Amino acid sequence: MNSSLLHLENSALLDNPIWNSLVTRHAHLALGERSGNGLARRYPPDIGPLSGLAEQSPEAFTDLAAIVPQGDIAVLFLADEPKVPSGWEMLRGGTLVQMVCPTVPEPVDDAIVPMRPDDNDEMVALAELTEPGPFRRGTSRLGGFLGIRVDGRIAAMAGQRLSPTGFSEVSAVCTHPEFRGRGYARALVSAVARNIHLEGRVPFLTSFEGNMGAIRIYEQVGFVLRRTFHLAVVKPPSQAAGE
Repeated sequence: MNSSLLHLENSALLDNPIWNSLVTRHAHLALGERSGNGLARRYPPDIGPLSGLAEQSPEAFTDLAAIVPQGDIAVLFLADEPKVPSGWEMLRGGTLVQMVCPTVPEPVDDAIVPMRPDDNDEMVALAELTEPGPFRRGTSRLGGFLGIRVDGRIAAMAGQRLSPTGFSEVSAVCTHPEFRGRGYARALVSAVARNIHLEGRVPFLTSFEGNMGAIRIYEQVGFVLRRTFHLAVVKPPSQAAGE
């Protein structure tokens, strides 16, 4: 049995993917290890607002409030309905699907190139235009970003984000509106997922349940549904009260 399938057998880490990413492979990036009860972790603000809770409790939300920078938000993937304490502001909710790719996708022929540090401004601009999910100036530091250029411009990109031990998340999948319908998203998802497999980890991804167009693309690559989550985009009480 290959190492990717061995990890898939231990997929409980994916039941709390942000938290488990920030206490395993991304622990060196995590904010919150020494805050309060240690029940909340968050990525640095330049990488993004993704945050994890060890449990959904008032104590965990208190810890989270202490590590959300002033003026920023926290994005949570919750197994159960959000139980946001009084004073917090719920900015957005919704149902997310988590999918995993248990098999290695076939190689693709498109002219896919690795994204480099000097591509960052253009990557941020593409993400701001297409809104594939939280993407900030430091998000590309998480690695594994690939792109397709047309006439020198980044037409589409995708990369890696969360990374609990044994897994890596395909993320920031986006295509410039002028270049949609050419199969670039499928090619990039396939290429990123293939790279994750070749590194000995299992690819997974997260999508809104209603984004059927994207889900069809992921299924074509080989992703299958694993479970659903509740999205909670929240603002701590001190910030909500100050507006």
